[in-house]
Amino acid sequence: MTLRVLALLMIWILASCEDSRPETFPLPNNARNLIAGDSTKTWMLAKRINGKVRMNMGDCFLHYRQTYFQDGSVADNNAEARDCGPSLIGKWEITTTEKGNSYIKITSPQLPELLNTEKDHKFFQIQFLSEDSLVLRFSHNQYGKKQWITDYLVTENVAVPDRDFHH
Repeated sequence: MTLRVLALLMIWILASCEDSRPETFPLPNNARNLIAGDSTKTWMLAKRINGKVRMNMGDCFLHYRQTYFQDGSVADNNAEARDCGPSLIGKWEITTTEKGNSYIKITSPQLPELLNTEKDHKFFQIQFLSEDSLVLRFSHNQYGKKQWITDYLVTENVAVPDRDFHH
């Protein structure tokens, strides 16, 4: 093989192996109201994807609710369900990078213990947001390996077919 062909082959291989990143989601101007409503809004987990695998929605996931408040506070209901752990209480805000990626940043002194992290804050990339749907992507260290989790959240009044996947 000539050097030129070999170089083109290497470029093609590197380009095809590159991690495909989703397009930047254009955050609506009323994003804060879409997330927290006029004063408060509660979201439930419709499904969760770990890497490329849909996760089983066990009792804790089916019961899980996360409530965002207009005053910038956030809380979940984990402690209300048996054996689902403590509830998270914290603050939230929307941040946007120079590249246009928007995140919900949650800050709480509970995060290091609850999410097995060293920091008291966590970023959740907003991949979609509407009146009744919120898709968040975040990294999570699981078994010593970084995993990408995508949560599909809906408001409590939305019926989700096949939500009890594997039950």
